[in-house]
Amino acid sequence: MCNFLEYKDTKVIYRRYASLYFITGVDPNDNELITLEIIHRYVEVLDRYFGNVCELDLIFNFNRAYFILDELLIAGEMQESSKRIVLRDITQMDQAEEAEAKEEKK
Repeated sequence: MCNFLEYKDTKVIYRRYASLYFITGVDPNDNELITLEIIHRYVEVLDRYFGNVCELDLIFNFNRAYFILDELLIAGEMQESSKRIVLRDITQMDQAEEAEAKEEKK
């Protein structure tokens, strides 16, 4: 099974996890294996955050999924490789949002 396709001037790289497909497009000279590893790292963080991520988690919490992706990548480059640090940042954001919501209710 091949996880790489070439389409025009882009390499399409994808990976399937259960019923979820994660797809990315990269430059032709980018490393496919590193891209697959980044996809895998993203799915691992999603699994830890959501507890076995599924399609509904991504549909109803897309903002969290994008935030996690933004913590991992900036401008297509790996920003943070540590799953622990990414999860810590997300937890801190969740706590700040909860505190803000409590203050608004007062």
